[in-house]
Amino acid sequence: MKRTALAGLFISAVMLASPVFAATDLCQINLQKIKDAVVSSGEMSSDLQDSVESRVAEAKAEQAKGTKEGIDNCISLTTQTLQDIADNNKGGE
Repeated sequence: MKRTALAGLFISAVMLASPVFAATDLCQINLQKIKDAVVSSGEMSSDLQDSVESRVAEAKAEQAKGTKEGIDNCISLTTQTLQDIADNNKGGE
């Protein structure tokens, strides 16, 4: 009985924690994608470059909070930044 209850608690804890880790990974993956995109995109307007640098700094600060809200904000910021870089690479369409 004790083993079953303990196993149930362990499984519950793992299942509840896994979305947080997945979100943290997405935030980190997006930050890496931005870094790669900046290196490979070449020509970027100074306004876009400043915007990217500002958002990356803000996203890293949000990620450092370690809260769900901070991670969600990081994902939101990095996703928007990736979209702006993609739009720039397409010619601003």
